[in-house]
Amino acid sequence: MNAPQNFAAPQQSDEIDLFELAQNLWREKLLIIAVTIVFTAGALAYAFTATPTYQTSVNLLPPTRIDVAGFNIDRLQEVGLAPYQIDDVYAVFARNLTAEKSKRWFFNNVYLPSLPEEEDQCSLSALYAKVEAQVSIKAFYAKTDKQVQINLLAKPNPDYFTLTVQDSSPEATTAWANAYINHVAELSLDEMVDNANRESDVMGRNIKTQIDSLRATAKVRRKDRIGKLTEALGIAESIGLENAPVIGAQIDQQLSAIMDASLMYMRGSKALTAEIQALTNRKSDDPFIDDLRSLQEKLKVFEGMKPEREQVAVFRQDGQVVTPDSPLKPKKFLIVALGLVLGGMVGVFIALVRVMLKKHRKLA
Repeated sequence: MNAPQNFAAPQQSDEIDLFELAQNLWREKLLIIAVTIVFTAGALAYAFTATPTYQTSVNLLPPTRIDVAGFNIDRLQEVGLAPYQIDDVYAVFARNLTAEKSKRWFFNNVYLPSLPEEEDQCSLSALYAKVEAQVSIKAFYAKTDKQVQINLLAKPNPDYFTLTVQDSSPEATTAWANAYINHVAELSLDEMVDNANRESDVMGRNIKTQIDSLRATAKVRRKDRIGKLTEALGIAESIGLENAPVIGAQIDQQLSAIMDASLMYMRGSKALTAEIQALTNRKSDDPFIDDLRSLQEKLKVFEGMKPEREQVAVFRQDGQVVTPDSPLKPKKFLIVALGLVLGGMVGVFIALVRVMLKKHRKLA
């Protein structure tokens, strides 16, 4: 019996012949070049026809002590009003800068009027989302050295803000940035002046109330005094006592009883009649009210607490808003380079597919 013979089956190599691959790609060089040219041409067309985007930025800093000093004229702890600090004033500006009402004002009064009629008919919500993308505000903190987007602003007292505006028109970026900053500055200044005036007005009204109360009380006391004197005058006249008797020992006690107590009639009818006439003819009780003049001085101080807008500021602007002279995007060189690289890669891929298909047909 013959032993079985073993026949070695031919094994197909999975190794890639790089030389053969290079030859095949070289045969498809026209295809690779054509695809690369198409992609590069598309990139060139996009780079030179795409609407350019310009960007301008400006840093907004806290005010100086001199800027805030105008709010603190006559504001002292002694009069019940603490002076405003830089952080107090800057917090008002920061709140208005990042407030939804400020962005809505900009959207309705600046952005919408600048649109052409056909674009103005678009969805307002879509346009507003576009504005939020074009006008961004970031807060920067020195301690953490990191920036926080406006919608994530949670930390108090940022060191400064950066307002960034993007648009296809370089002049629009400058105009929009100035319009937004000026509006927020006016809004914040109005709020600060109104706050200062309201506080001084409240304190002034409180003092006026005290003065009116003292005057009313003095008037009532004068009437009470006249009533006591009138009663004492009746007693003095009934006993025929015109002049006060001679005072003996214990002068202080006797004078106290005669002037204010039940022995007031002992002053005599002449003295009582003269005082009644004087009290009746008195035109004002002000000279006889204790602490009235001090209150009137404080009232004048509060009435004079009117900050002058020209002498105060709620923020500082780091330089002027400069109109950009070159677009932020598109970056033409980068786009063309990417188109060239991507075209070459796609061309090589298509060439490899063609080579594999040709090889498959030969084997079939």
